[in-house]
Amino acid sequence: MNNRTIVILSAAMLLVLFLSGCIGEKISSTTHDNTVNVSTSNDNMENTANVSTSNDNNVENTTTSNDKSGETRIVNDSAGRQVQVPLKVERVADTWMGHNEVLAMLGADDRIVATMFSLKTRPWAYKVCPAYYNAVTLSPTYDVEALLATKPDVVFMPSRDKNIEKVSNLGVPVVEVNFTDFDSMKKCFSDTANVLGDEEALERSQKYNAYLDSKLESVRNISSKIPYKERPKVLHLVSLSPLCVDGGGNIISDWIEAAGGVNAAEEVKGGIMQEVSMEQVLKWNPDVIILSVNAKSEEKEQIMNSESWKKVKAVKNNRVYLNPEGAFIWSRAGAEEALQIQWAAKTINPDMFQSIDINNETKWFYKTFFDYELTDEDVQKILNAQAPD
Repeated sequence: MNNRTIVILSAAMLLVLFLSGCIGEKISSTTHDNTVNVSTSNDNMENTANVSTSNDNNVENTTTSNDKSGETRIVNDSAGRQVQVPLKVERVADTWMGHNEVLAMLGADDRIVATMFSLKTRPWAYKVCPAYYNAVTLSPTYDVEALLATKPDVVFMPSRDKNIEKVSNLGVPVVEVNFTDFDSMKKCFSDTANVLGDEEALERSQKYNAYLDSKLESVRNISSKIPYKERPKVLHLVSLSPLCVDGGGNIISDWIEAAGGVNAAEEVKGGIMQEVSMEQVLKWNPDVIILSVNAKSEEKEQIMNSESWKKVKAVKNNRVYLNPEGAFIWSRAGAEEALQIQWAAKTINPDMFQSIDINNETKWFYKTFFDYELTDEDVQKILNAQAPD
């Protein structure tokens, strides 16, 4: 190799080394810049991840945190609405009187923070479920601020409650509850258990509905054999002054029908607690009168001693009865409807339902659904609509 060739090769090698150093420096610089950008991007990614998690919560109701207080889920109510409620419902308010008992039946009485019950009006509820003492009693014309002061996670409201929209707009989940017959009642109880969200409530609702179905079936298997024209006409009287009865198109007519009777006031539209005249009662001339709500033992005595009422067949034949009252009034929209149909069957058609042991059924019901053991004396007081000692 001559000197010229050596010089050329040396120059080429130096050029390669020089270019490699420049490119390496540029790559190093570029890599460093990208690393800074990536680091900054990672900071943004952390924020983005938090936002993404929040979005997932809205869609899937899940979170990566151990704290589940912010989780929610969607439930359906009696009005067919979808309502977003907390995953874990711990504080419940209820503005429907009868539905308060449903919560207790489902094992959630210790979660009630606001109730329409009071010790004076529902003494058996407080005896059977002492947790009611911890709840705030709302008046029938309750103040929304008083309701919200109890800080409920969910508020159950009857569909007729005028405050539904107001409470909803204030950010508190409102679940509408309503039923007018046994089928819609069972659905309401199942929906309520779903809102409560725990396994015990779901199991209790299933057990209750199965019990109700079995009793309806056994009673209707017998009462269905009674021809319509031979069925006793039953008047469900809720007050004497004013004179109010329960008309047709509601669960009152349902249990009367199941028990083998006919609602004497079926023609009265508008549902429960409708005012009528004495002339109308005389025209109906019911075979059986059942007193409930605001018609108690004193009212029964007035009826039995009234010259006007003595013209009615039920009074002539001494077939005027007080409807049982326990944790709630059996005949109304509460859990004890399952007992009402049995008591009514035995009361309206005693010869056909001699096998029903309402005393034992009542004891079993309270033990099963209220975790309370009634004494024989307790049962008799409930059947006679008397307060506990």
